[in-house]
Amino acid sequence: MAALFAFPVQVEASEHQNAHPQDQLLHIYTKYGNLYDVDWAVLAAIDRYAELTKSKDVRERAPYYGYAMDDPAWSGPANPNPEDVFAPTIALFGGLGQDANGDLLALPFDPEDRIKSLARFIDEEAGEDEDQAVWTLFQDAVAVERVNGFARIFHAFGIDPQGHAFPIDKRYNYTIKHTFGAGRSYGGRRIHEGVDIFANYGTPVLACAYGYVELMGWNRYGGWRIGIRDANNTYYYYAHLSAYAKSLRTGDLVRPGQIIGYVGSTGYGPPGTAGKFPPHLHFGMYKDTGRREWAFNPSAYLLQWQRQPQVVLRGPVANPSSTS
Repeated sequence: MAALFAFPVQVEASEHQNAHPQDQLLHIYTKYGNLYDVDWAVLAAIDRYAELTKSKDVRERAPYYGYAMDDPAWSGPANPNPEDVFAPTIALFGGLGQDANGDLLALPFDPEDRIKSLARFIDEEAGEDEDQAVWTLFQDAVAVERVNGFARIFHAFGIDPQGHAFPIDKRYNYTIKHTFGAGRSYGGRRIHEGVDIFANYGTPVLACAYGYVELMGWNRYGGWRIGIRDANNTYYYYAHLSAYAKSLRTGDLVRPGQIIGYVGSTGYGPPGTAGKFPPHLHFGMYKDTGRREWAFNPSAYLLQWQRQPQVVLRGPVANPSSTS
């Protein structure tokens, strides 16, 4: 099996961010993952998804990073004090809150107490199926899929993989048309939720981020298209492709610069329709709060990535399971 980092992606120093909050939590995920035989990356992925989808109310109640249990779950459903943090009474009332350091306090804002509690819950709830525990936490099948995907990204690329790539091989001729928000008429009035990059048929299309392939297939607007999601819950949409990269499948991990398909002119009709417009890549970016998803203008990102050195990767990423 080829090494996952055999072909590092070159990025400008300006793209590197400050340390991610989860860098400081990594040793805690590992510690309590080992203690309760729970995948550390699943713990990290639960925290990541919870943080990215926190509602305003939950963020006000729990301003700390990561998953926040409801007060009754933490302190015990029958506990007369729903904000109890005294570990012995929490245990007496069957609460989930755990004391990680022996000070008799189970503090939901203390990272060790919180992550130990989460790992213990997953161990007791999951049996042999961590997906069931994740569903119990979020009550949402989409959350289960995202947590699985994030965990696989963490295993393959680390907790905060850095670097992006321009989505077209820059050795080929191309022209960017910054038309986000322009009107479109096919299929009814709508706006253009992306940017068009015009290039010749067969120009390689590249993954622009570390992520996983969430979607592949035909769409009557986008033709043959691919959707990639990264561990920050950003969705990258590639449309009008002429073909996919050989062996690429839904669920596969991808990295910046990896060839995922080729420019075409498919779409605006039933499967196989092509040639109704010049060949180009429609590229879109979307954010998802867990309650709604919306498109935003990718132009600034494209202009930044366009200036960076580019390494084109033809080989697939080794795809570890979330439990490796």
